[in-house]
Amino acid sequence: MTTITSDLHCGPLTRRAGPIALVAGVFVVATDLVRLVCSDRSNLVATMSDPVFLVGNAGYFFALCALAVALVAVYGLQATKSGWLRAVGFGAALVGTMNMAGNMWFEGFAVPWLAEVLPAVFTAEKTTILQVGGLSSYLLFALGWVLYGLASIRARAYPILLCLSLIVSGVLGFRAGGPPYGVPIGLTFIALGWWLLRARPEQRAAAEPTPMGN
Repeated sequence: MTTITSDLHCGPLTRRAGPIALVAGVFVVATDLVRLVCSDRSNLVATMSDPVFLVGNAGYFFALCALAVALVAVYGLQATKSGWLRAVGFGAALVGTMNMAGNMWFEGFAVPWLAEVLPAVFTAEKTTILQVGGLSSYLLFALGWVLYGLASIRARAYPILLCLSLIVSGVLGFRAGGPPYGVPIGLTFIALGWWLLRARPEQRAAAEPTPMGN
């Protein structure tokens, strides 16, 4: 049975895990949909010159940062009761998300500048180190969320459908650098945040408070 640590022993992020997860999920979905609407893969230079796309792309970076914060808050609810596998899953998902956020920072702020001053870069042959760097962010993001979902199933941290959604979001997240593949993890966190908002008051009395120092 899923239990949630009492607010008495939670930090400020953890006490607001539900709203934080909900807002982060909405942020991810909204920015990725903006990118989808404005994206034209057949003309990357024109896409990178579209002001709306630039706002969406930069916003997506901040949305992924918010997702990482939400992950910390959500995991903190049961951190003292989680085993090593879930701790590893949490770490992997966090590293993967921040790696993807770094990738999106480049996409959101550096690439538009390149489109303006050096448009030929989009048709140039990619170097091996650039390909490895890009692939690493996609792999780490996908593997991190899949592992966190699997570990959450084992720990019975969330309802089974939410855990499965984390896994599916991780698989689809291999392509989260391009829209709309960030939407699934965003929708999952919306659902997770909503579940926490509804479940926590009902389960608070039944939860077993555990001091943070243990």
